[in-house]
Amino acid sequence: MERTLFTEEQHIFREQYRKFLQKEVQPHTEAWREAGIVPREMFKKMGEHGFLLTWADEAHGGLGLEDFRYQQIMMEEDATYSDSGFYHTLHSRLVAPYIGNIGNAEQKARLLPKCVTGETILAVAMTEPDAGSDIAGIKTRAVDNGDHWELSGSKTYISNGINADIVIVAAKTNPDNPRHIGLFIVERGMEGFERGRNLKKMGLKAQDTAELFFNNVRVPKENVLGDAHKGFHYLMIGLAEERLLAAVGYVAAANRAFVVTKEFVKDRKAFGKAISDFQNTRFQMATLSAELDMAQVYVDHCVVMHNEGKLTLDMAAKAKLVTSELEGRMVDVGVQLHGGAGYMEEYEICRLYTNARISRIYAGSSEIMREIIARSVFDA
Repeated sequence: MERTLFTEEQHIFREQYRKFLQKEVQPHTEAWREAGIVPREMFKKMGEHGFLLTWADEAHGGLGLEDFRYQQIMMEEDATYSDSGFYHTLHSRLVAPYIGNIGNAEQKARLLPKCVTGETILAVAMTEPDAGSDIAGIKTRAVDNGDHWELSGSKTYISNGINADIVIVAAKTNPDNPRHIGLFIVERGMEGFERGRNLKKMGLKAQDTAELFFNNVRVPKENVLGDAHKGFHYLMIGLAEERLLAAVGYVAAANRAFVVTKEFVKDRKAFGKAISDFQNTRFQMATLSAELDMAQVYVDHCVVMHNEGKLTLDMAAKAKLVTSELEGRMVDVGVQLHGGAGYMEEYEICRLYTNARISRIYAGSSEIMREIIARSVFDA
């Protein structure tokens, strides 16, 4: 499908990024999956080429490219030439903006430059064993002790959890109001900050996903983002972009699964002819092709709306819901049409299948997305 979304400058950026991935990333992805983590040096290489925090001001070392399409381009190229476990997008476009949008001048000047270069790796810690989509249900607490906050609790399923040098931690700051939440900058080496296991997962094998523990961590007042009671509001502001990021990645992965499957069924034979010659194959792939194009058009529309500051929570929820469900159907059909080969890890479709299962959970489950959309339908 021809897309008119991108400028000539952005097409050049895409080519530059693709060449970087082909040279520096693609040859190493299997080793990363085996190791269960992406080497820290890869963040530095991304930084050296200007591919981290592209939106950051030049004063902080960034390129000043606020246009969301640059991150979209990187995510689309990642689907083919990188590994889905390399969470540089989480670092650049999900966590760093909390500092960029909420942080004060001192915090930005102190923290952002090394995030741009990749010397500092970021993570955000919201999820707990008993609190996922329900942020108000978290149990991690922060107590105001005058010149510092004392942070206690635990988090789990934290992406970049092993690599992270800075973790933005959501914690309750008022026992009488569950929506009073603060966002605290916890730095590597702070006493009482400990990491647990690098968790083994169904997919995203190269992504370091960890448990984090905060045992009376002393967090200085200068490490609080914004108002210590308004973190819930700050998190809600970032949710629309987070779900748009997810949708961009899901439709890109689904498109990759389509290409991989199309090439396989053209070569695979049964009863003396290519699988692609059977009507069942052709109709399934035709239907998915139509759905993928429609999903891509809507995601591109959401990108335009986001650049104009008009992306709403329900629009982002629709994009996240539709693309994650479509990705799930695409990879399932892909494995089926691969036959026994689809169950083998050496085939890309197998990895795409296992990676995709988290898509309907991550950044808000499909059930939560449906509730958000339903509210826009019935409660508006």
